Amino acid sequence: MRYSAVWRSVGAMSCGSLVTYLTIRLLDGQKSSIYSSGAEGDGKRESLASGAWLHHWDLDKPQLQKVANGQESSALRHIILVRHGEYTKTSDGSHLTERGRRQAERTGQRLREMDLSWDHVVASTMPRAEETAMIILKQLNLDPLKMKRCTLLPEGTPYPGDPPSKRSPRSLELAYQRDGPRIEAAFRRYFFRASPEQEHDSYLLIVGHSNVIRYLILRALQLPPAAWTRLNLNHGSITWLTVWPSGYVTLRCLGDSGFMPITEVTHRRPLPAKADNN
Repeated sequence: MRYSAVWRSVGAMSCGSLVTYLTIRLLDGQKSSIYSSGAEGDGKRESLASGAWLHHWDLDKPQLQKVANGQESSALRHIILVRHGEYTKTSDGSHLTERGRRQAERTGQRLREMDLSWDHVVASTMPRAEETAMIILKQLNLDPLKMKRCTLLPEGTPYPGDPPSKRSPRSLELAYQRDGPRIEAAFRRYFFRASPEQEHDSYLLIVGHSNVIRYLILRALQLPPAAWTRLNLNHGSITWLTVWPSGYVTLRCLGDSGFMPITEVTHRRPLPAKADNN
């Protein structure tokens, strides 16, 4: 069957522009209904709070104009997102700890067991993400030159969270204005249905950061993006979303890290060692 390999793999898992800024501020659904139903002229409106699905969410892309004009697509787009391994901050940036490197190795082994044909591998340009991606590529026996570094994927504040963090409201607003448009642009770059020209299912691997991945998940599922603070992702965890030809998006796996020994499961940066005063 066409999707048999996909289902076997799933079963094995334990499973900045002002315009952009204003657009994603509207996504909270608290002030107005912003989604049209997708069929021109039907006059219906769908709100985020209602849970109604916006069918034509991606059809403004040039490669999808044929879909918008009635031509069918038949392929699936699988997007697998991996959080980097545990890291520590140093004078020259954030780098993986020894445990973080082991986590990346185990994640790479898990991805290899899934036996997928990777079409593209993309990583954040931050050192901890690049290091994680390189270790995974080695486990997958893929050429490091296959990986692309994306300046849209570094960590940041994607959206005003609800509940908010302990930072001051002004600090959060400034962080969101700085990072939100960039991270939203990452969503628009990587999340869309297959074009009619795509004949086979595709697999995209993205290695990035917790805040960014959590936001991308909610945007892809058309859920309130402010809820990103309510999710937790362990280091090295695997998240799998599928974009169907219809434009529907399904979450096959969220933050899977069950393939790691419990002693290696972490989700926060380790605290600095306290000085010994004895």
